Amino acid sequence: MTQSVVVQVGQCGNQVGCRFWDLGLREHAHVNQMGVYDEALSSFFRNVDQRGADSTGGKINALKARAVLVDMEEGVLGEILQGPLHSLFSSTQLISDVSGSGNNWAVGHHTYGLAYREQIVDQVRKAAEHCDCLQCFFLIHSMGGGTGSGLGTFVLKLLEDEFPEVCRIVTSVYPTAEDDVITSPYNSILAMKELTEHADCVLPVDDKSLVDIVGKIQHMSNTGKPGCTIKKDCTIISGQGGVVKVEKPFDAMNNIVANLLLNITRY
Repeated sequence: MTQSVVVQVGQCGNQVGCRFWDLGLREHAHVNQMGVYDEALSSFFRNVDQRGADSTGGKINALKARAVLVDMEEGVLGEILQGPLHSLFSSTQLISDVSGSGNNWAVGHHTYGLAYREQIVDQVRKAAEHCDCLQCFFLIHSMGGGTGSGLGTFVLKLLEDEFPEVCRIVTSVYPTAEDDVITSPYNSILAMKELTEHADCVLPVDDKSLVDIVGKIQHMSNTGKPGCTIKKDCTIISGQGGVVKVEKPFDAMNNIVANLLLNITRY
């Protein structure tokens, strides 16, 4: 059995990551109706008994995500702890601050990176120690925000330093040309340099393309043409579950990225 650890950084990274866990659970529930803890589940989830120890076989007791969640604002992480997926994460897996990075790559990379280095390393090591055979890290972040681009790429280099033999697959969400954050182009350029040096594989995701795809999917879901209809509650566009109980406009965009990750990690 091989396992992977997901590291979610910044608001975008945690929102996409939360959709990934939600859809992953739904996918496994569909094909694993007997509730058995199998190899497919073990790749991203731990099976924990009442004492908090790992249970490697038999029935599912309580699933915990193999993940570390990092954000320098408390908003999204607080919603996760209060949302329907709260049981997947323990409070020690969440690392946060209160002030944010101010859309500044340098603040995220240098200020918060140095301040939270040991705490991040400690949580990643704990996640790795729960794996029988750690195959890769999945890092999810944005390129435009200060935390996602700055701290996200700091974490990427950290993974290379601490686990040089473990593959690093990065999902990077790029901002649109009309992004209202004036520093996002600079953040993206600075983050790009770090990606080229420290990532084994980068899955670039364009925000504008996501908007276009969601628009086409919604058009198809509303048309009555045979063969062109998509159910409104399908996992591609549904916003049920995830961060909060109320669907948000960007949930459908995050679902596209989550489905991308599920498709490349599916057995």
